[in-house]
Amino acid sequence: MNKPKEAWITGIGIVSSLGEGLDAHWDALHARRINVDEKRFAPYIVHPLAPVSFDAQIPKKGDVRQMEAWQRIGTYAAGLALDSAGVKGNQEILGRMDMIVAAGGGERDVPVDMAILNAYMKGNSSPAFLNERLMNDLRPTLFLAQLSNLLAGNIAIVHGVSGTSRTFMGEEAASIDAARIALARIESGQSDIALVGAAHNGERTDLMILYEFGDFNLKNKFDPVWARGEHSGFAMGSAGVFLVIESREHAEARGARPYARLANVVTDLAQRKQPGAVTRSLAAMWSRLGKVGDNGALISGATGVDPVTSEEKAFLRDHPDCPVRSTGTSFGHTMETQFPLGLALAALSLSRGALFPPNDPTGLEVEMSKPPTQIVVVGAGHWQGEGMALVEAIK
Repeated sequence: MNKPKEAWITGIGIVSSLGEGLDAHWDALHARRINVDEKRFAPYIVHPLAPVSFDAQIPKKGDVRQMEAWQRIGTYAAGLALDSAGVKGNQEILGRMDMIVAAGGGERDVPVDMAILNAYMKGNSSPAFLNERLMNDLRPTLFLAQLSNLLAGNIAIVHGVSGTSRTFMGEEAASIDAARIALARIESGQSDIALVGAAHNGERTDLMILYEFGDFNLKNKFDPVWARGEHSGFAMGSAGVFLVIESREHAEARGARPYARLANVVTDLAQRKQPGAVTRSLAAMWSRLGKVGDNGALISGATGVDPVTSEEKAFLRDHPDCPVRSTGTSFGHTMETQFPLGLALAALSLSRGALFPPNDPTGLEVEMSKPPTQIVVVGAGHWQGEGMALVEAIK
């Protein structure tokens, strides 16, 4: 049996509430900056997307117009990742680059939904009313915004990535599986280079209504993730994150400089009917991940929703030698994008020889004076799905 190939992270693209690009995010994390909006969607809290000039990565205005916000965010982040990897515009590489995307179910036309519901409430509706309104009121481009695989389609159109394409749905678990399958394909030699990532528009009233049914939303007052306690919930965030992952041989052949090595990705689907199920799931995945040495750290995508976040904290307390950082405090919860965000920040930290500072009043997050050599990325979905990745510095 052939030895698995090494997988290197050679490109990172991030756009979020903290800005765009690696330097902007590194500076924001060191400044402990948090950008939240507590008024626009009150009582719900969001981390809104920072101002972005989309034409910098999506030059055709027609392309921008036909995309909804989540697709623009993702296509923009994908362009940043390709630039970062040094393959933007390289048709020979882009033509065989695999793409694995995690996506949600698309966006809705909220004014049309509201008009239909109001008419129903007033009794002004015939049996054919719904079909008539949907056919006449919805713009044709909305249907493209509701196709999950259209994010990959737009990336292919705008950036020319035209190898194999896969789109996964399933909230946080979708992006964990996207990373797992990208790694497996590269390790086995089925793929030389892949673009992997996700995008999320958290500034959507329809999503807030959906998650309110499950009592998942953070309301009235912002607190860091670990400090929410009885005031639990997630503050949705808008973000796009893409990574270029490729085999070591492929990267070396083109002279690419890696950020870090993706060593392992493991997943689980705990049955959360019994207390402590998430703690046990994380412990089991830790045992399968690989040895984490003295200079290890951990980046958590904890949502802030209980009981899952409290159960994740119980796991973290069993590993006090691993300094912890939460992405949810600084970026909000970005659903499918949360796990790629953790991978991106892990690779960035390892490449710069430092873990970004803590941003937590509870004391769970502590300073790390030594350069990390390994970072574990943890994802535990707000409702279901768990995963871990081991990211390592390249010596």
